[in-house]
Amino acid sequence: MPDMAMMDMSVLQACMDACAACEQACTVCSTQMMDCAPACMNCADMCHTMMRSMLRMQGMTPASMMAMLDACIAMCQMCMDECMEHADMSEVCRLCAQACQACMDACTAVKDRMMASA
Repeated sequence: MPDMAMMDMSVLQACMDACAACEQACTVCSTQMMDCAPACMNCADMCHTMMRSMLRMQGMTPASMMAMLDACIAMCQMCMDECMEHADMSEVCRLCAQACQACMDACTAVKDRMMASA
């Protein structure tokens, strides 16, 4: 991707790691068959797609990467909101919500670095 030479690769790695952790947490949470299950599976899919896109930056433009990051943040926010409704009853939902927050933070960090290097 153009201008990625200026990107701190540790920020990208942290985002990929957060996406992978969120995907796993959401997948586990979805098996509880609570109301949050559909949001969890959608979030897991989005996190997987975000992570895979970051692994192969060829064909990505800064605009498409920003759109992907925004979509991942939005999906994590929705999942986190759903899981927080069950967090008092389910440790799995609480952990899933935490993973979603971590993923949102990591995606935001990548966006911030991209904007700073533009």
